Amino acid sequence: MRADGNPGAPSGPPRAAKRPHHSVVHGHRRDDPYAWLRDDDWRAVMRDPTRLDPDIRQYLEADNAWLEHVMADTATLQERLFEEMKARIKEDDSTVPAPDGPFAYFVQYVTGGQHPRICRRPRRAEDSDTVEVLLDGDRLAEGHDYFRLGGASHSPDHRLLAYAADDTGSEYFTVRIKDLGSGEELPEHITDTAGSVVWAADGRTLFYSRLDDNHRPTRIFRHEAGADPQDDVLVYEEPDPGFFASVGKTQSGDYIVISTHDHETTELYLVDARHPQQAPRLVARRERGHEYDLDHQGDRFLILTNRDGAEDFRVVEAPVTATTPENWREVVPHVPGRLILSLTAYKDFFVRLEREDGLPRIVITAGSGAEHAISFEEEAYSLGLIDGYEYETTDIRFTYSSMTTPSQVYDYNVVTRERVLRKTQEVPSGHDPADYVTRRVHAPAHDRELVPVSLLYRKDTPIDGTAPLLLYGYGAYGIAIPASFSTERLSLVDRGFVYAIAHVRGGKDKGYGWYKAGKREHKMNTFRDFIAAGEHLAAQGFTSRGRIIAHGGSAGGMLMGAVANMAPDLFLGIIAEVPFVDVLNTMLDASLPLTPPEWPEWGNPIESADDYATIAAYSPYDNVRAQDYPHILALAGLTDPRVTYWEPAKWVARLRELKTDDNLLVLRTNMGAGHSGMPGRFDRLREVALAYAFALKIAGRGNGDGSPARQP
Repeated sequence: MRADGNPGAPSGPPRAAKRPHHSVVHGHRRDDPYAWLRDDDWRAVMRDPTRLDPDIRQYLEADNAWLEHVMADTATLQERLFEEMKARIKEDDSTVPAPDGPFAYFVQYVTGGQHPRICRRPRRAEDSDTVEVLLDGDRLAEGHDYFRLGGASHSPDHRLLAYAADDTGSEYFTVRIKDLGSGEELPEHITDTAGSVVWAADGRTLFYSRLDDNHRPTRIFRHEAGADPQDDVLVYEEPDPGFFASVGKTQSGDYIVISTHDHETTELYLVDARHPQQAPRLVARRERGHEYDLDHQGDRFLILTNRDGAEDFRVVEAPVTATTPENWREVVPHVPGRLILSLTAYKDFFVRLEREDGLPRIVITAGSGAEHAISFEEEAYSLGLIDGYEYETTDIRFTYSSMTTPSQVYDYNVVTRERVLRKTQEVPSGHDPADYVTRRVHAPAHDRELVPVSLLYRKDTPIDGTAPLLLYGYGAYGIAIPASFSTERLSLVDRGFVYAIAHVRGGKDKGYGWYKAGKREHKMNTFRDFIAAGEHLAAQGFTSRGRIIAHGGSAGGMLMGAVANMAPDLFLGIIAEVPFVDVLNTMLDASLPLTPPEWPEWGNPIESADDYATIAAYSPYDNVRAQDYPHILALAGLTDPRVTYWEPAKWVARLRELKTDDNLLVLRTNMGAGHSGMPGRFDRLREVALAYAFALKIAGRGNGDGSPARQP
């Protein structure tokens, strides 16, 4: 019982039982007394969370109760944060309609609604009365504790709509088909899919990827609308457990594209969308380390490839009848440091999105070969192409934002070069970009590399070392974190925080070489870069040592665990969302959903003693030791197939056993959600509010208005 007399309050943090468990790999013995937190029947738990072992459930719920107790004094703050973040969202919002033949399609939200509606209207009609709601996400979510709408795709003849939904958080999506004329659903339900479908040209045939018993998308099937899914035809099956299979379509609509890939190798197959019963044909046979993608234009394919030393990719062309590499002819050469991210082909031009020195740009190449770029002026910004439906067009659509500038959607005519603003993100509660500053600085790393860091803060925030700073990082899979606008961050920045993003190695922020320098045997660069960014920001007066709160999720959660072990005194706190912290155990278990495909990213410690030693040197769970740690908040999802719930649970248990400080250490496991947390747009804000309330509490600003509060 607590001193305040509340008999229901926990008397202290739960302590996980230690049960003997050890393994020997490459002659190394490892003891893992918390291995029991992994349910032996975890596959069943992914599908039905009620099947979780009672002892494990009791422990996780005790940790949830401890978090509620520790964070009870922030309940009002969390509600205030939630309400102000919600107030920045335009509730009755919609995307800019995308034309496709006689219709224009868009996504709509209604006031109070958590989930999207899929809508269309006649192409030339602007009157809202003509809107046709094809799919109502809020209605579909009724009766479900968890609901997430996956892919939704209308048939080329606009008669049918296929959509996917997950109602457990485990990413097993069920595909259903709706007749848009009658409004009725067809009788079949296609279960265990990866969540997206692609229509053939006939408007009756669709392709999808199905998950196997290990939750891996390894098979592509063909389905006829109205038929029994048991009769679906297997089109492609990937024999290598390290490769996933997905399906897409060229912008022209003429080809179905089957992609099989891991993190560094691609192999593509094509199916003529006008003849969907034909067998797939190979584009270019897989070669270890060769990544490629393509789009179709007339009598040629444009192929984005890193073959033949093009580390940052180049564009080649090949005849539609002869796609193997000996027939490739260069169209856009490789330029070191200029990373080509994507390629989209239209009838008379093609567009590429590329990044150089951390900043993206759009380049248009006309049929004559002449090219021009769309320019932008801010010091740091985010840029993205928005996929359209049409191939014969002169317009492209893109989105632009910066850390101070709300998202803007533009249509751009590639012939006249006219840029038309179609939509600006509304912030109903008000936002003046002039009140904020966005900066890009470069932090010197241990080996003299310069790590880009994007910054956001209010103009009136003192840059004298006194401000708390939230430092976000990811640094894996070549993913670059954009310097984009977020209404959520304003809740910290308006309370005197500096918000920073460290573009560390392991992402592709400075080209493909930046990615390679932060993976496998070079993974320590990711962690050192993040630490260097924090030290540089302190040295420059944006904050000070011990005032930094680190934040990352998934593979970024591994980063959180590693830097907590390596430089605990630099950080005031750590927020680790679905953190990949039990890396060595996971990479040693080939039965887990993502393990074989992850070996190219981290190494294969089963086969390689060197890879084992590399991972063992940084794996956060394996390197927890008796020392002081920052305040730590860990967030997990019970049905998460990507970072299984037991990783953060084991990590927190070991930290609780060994750490020598009295700082906060709390774990919240969402017992009804997976990797992405709660799917509703407002429910998700409550998770953000919890994380930000934790940051404000440990920074001594728990009163919620930026004023000092008692340190915990």
